Amino acid sequence: MSQHIPRRRVLQAAGGGVAATTSLTGVWQWLVPRKEDDAEGPTLPPKAIASESFVYVIAHPDDSLYFMNPDMEQALLAGAPTTTVCLTGGESDGRNALTKQPGYRQLPKERAAFVRARINGLRRAMAKMATGDPSSSWDISTLSLLKDFGAELHTLRSAPQVQLIFLELIEARSMRSPHKESLRGLWLGATPQLPTLRPAASPVTRIFQYGRRNVIDTLTAVFERYRPTVVRTLDPNPTHLPRQPHYERVPPVLKGPAFYDHQDHTASAHFVQAALAQYWGRKHARPTVVESYIGYEVSRLPSNLDTGATRHKTVFLDIYGWADGVGCGDPAGCGDRKVGSRSKDTRWTNNCRHRSPGTTRWVQLLPDGRLTAFALFDGRAHCWTETAPGSCTWSSPVAVGGSMLEGHVQAVLLADGRLQLVSVRTVLPERGEPHRREVVTAVQEGKPAGSSPSFGPWRSLGSPEDDPQRSMEMGYPVAVVDKAGTVHVVVRTWAGGLSIRSSIGPRGWTDWRQLSTAGSSTMVPDGLDAAVDGHGRLHIVAADARTLHHWTAETSGAEPRLMEPTRLPAATGPITLAPLVGEGVRLATRQPGTSRVVIADWRPGRGWRQTVQCRTVGGHGRVALAQTRTSTVLAARDAEGRVRLAAGPGRPGDWSRSGVPHLGTPGVTLDGEGRPVVVVLGADGKLSSCRHRGPDKKGFTPWVTQEGKKRPDPR
Repeated sequence: MSQHIPRRRVLQAAGGGVAATTSLTGVWQWLVPRKEDDAEGPTLPPKAIASESFVYVIAHPDDSLYFMNPDMEQALLAGAPTTTVCLTGGESDGRNALTKQPGYRQLPKERAAFVRARINGLRRAMAKMATGDPSSSWDISTLSLLKDFGAELHTLRSAPQVQLIFLELIEARSMRSPHKESLRGLWLGATPQLPTLRPAASPVTRIFQYGRRNVIDTLTAVFERYRPTVVRTLDPNPTHLPRQPHYERVPPVLKGPAFYDHQDHTASAHFVQAALAQYWGRKHARPTVVESYIGYEVSRLPSNLDTGATRHKTVFLDIYGWADGVGCGDPAGCGDRKVGSRSKDTRWTNNCRHRSPGTTRWVQLLPDGRLTAFALFDGRAHCWTETAPGSCTWSSPVAVGGSMLEGHVQAVLLADGRLQLVSVRTVLPERGEPHRREVVTAVQEGKPAGSSPSFGPWRSLGSPEDDPQRSMEMGYPVAVVDKAGTVHVVVRTWAGGLSIRSSIGPRGWTDWRQLSTAGSSTMVPDGLDAAVDGHGRLHIVAADARTLHHWTAETSGAEPRLMEPTRLPAATGPITLAPLVGEGVRLATRQPGTSRVVIADWRPGRGWRQTVQCRTVGGHGRVALAQTRTSTVLAARDAEGRVRLAAGPGRPGDWSRSGVPHLGTPGVTLDGEGRPVVVVLGADGKLSSCRHRGPDKKGFTPWVTQEGKKRPDPR
């Protein structure tokens, strides 16, 4: 849908300085909204990638720098159009200084100036990421995404595919204290409207009153304007505090648990979910992948970035915090001195964590020897299928159902050769319908003969949590099929333990059962995994902040029991399991603080033993693992956001020199000849794949696109 852009006064800014002009040269084509009949869309600069587009929605100006980097920088360096929407001004108390600074309380409360200083800080950090020069100039204008509402639009002049949109709604001004005048209050209906706070020297000349529907419609208009292939947001499902604070005189609608994260972060993510549900119900040109990032909660989790990545991330936070003291020509200030140079002292800086850790099991082998792959676009499961066994050429994605699915979709192979999909669905609040989450599943109908598999209706498996509020903290499911053909689905619970539900016959299921922790205070984040070894044992492994925990069931009908302590060191979170030849399992994970991939084995009678520390590759996230009779194959994200591969007999060798950028977790499976195949999803919504050459040949085949064309080496 075309959006009206009113006649505007465009301001040109070098750093934070502002000067009036009437020229639109250089930015006008990018600012013109795409029309339905405009197949080409806005003209992008030569270095921009037109096949992919990122939209980030944040609550405060520093959120993306703390919680979405290095992923954001990698998108910027790739040249992808990148738009960041900041919902609030983050005005706090209006004092642009460290709270512990002498004389802090005597400083005046200048909220409009502090908002402008934070904007300037974000612009300088973004310019540094995109161009290498924090003082690179921005063009500033007003933008009307919704009739009778205006926002600031900032376009990086030397890279006009980089834009910032500031709505300037007032913030909660408290991390957790329930305030009606806040994004949370607006989301829950505690207040009918939330005003904006006009920053100093803003081209937006009015204060606006946003209702709940106005915020949803505004974000929907952003998605319609930019047609993102990737939407990145803050965490919609943070973890509750173990000890709940007490607040006096709280309106009933605002009563509820307090979380590790900031209330503005959570509410902003809920508004994004509602806007996406509306956007996906309309006609749009490109499918959308959604990635959500954990916020303040990362401070209680092991570091998943290495020291080099953390130092590099700190560079941009120091620029945002005005630690360099460099002037920008704006009397309001050039950065956020509440951050200053102290970002390196917080545990928010050494992590970049997705709320969903992803799964490696989104690729499976069909009975006819072709591979099939699954991912979530527009909240629905989609399927690609190889055109012929071993061809590395894939069909276009076909929707196979579901609605408001989120995180990831996993595929398991049933005993009769059919596939079963498992995912999570978010149910948005409506009149008489509470906000909640549930596990859902769909089973393949029939067997494809040269076509893509089709699936029956999606069925709810509910949640281990009867309370809708608690179901919001349920983890992401891991599914596995044992030798008797029973499907087991395991999820993290509200209390931080694990719960399992198992199939009975063709359509029945057991109730959810809590796995025993043998009296220990196990609190696991997401990132567990499960596998069945050659003996038929079911293995479930999960990590908390200190070590790894292991449950096994000897037979199909047995309840998994907690084993003796693994005595394995802490992991950054996500774990991948694969059965060893014969008995036992192998796991791959990452070491906190170094991001190094480590491998450990469990064999009956011997327990766990760490066997390999791989060479450093950087990066973060879940590692894909495939085990054959002769080789261990690994696929992991590196420090530049590319998937890198390693293989070897027992001990993987060096990481491959080349790799391809990707989203989420690499998928891995064995093809019809028993060769490991690695598949990744790009930000353009297309697959790339490669194969291990097998025991008689070293290395991997070149990466190819889903059309079967060799990808150029990005080195």
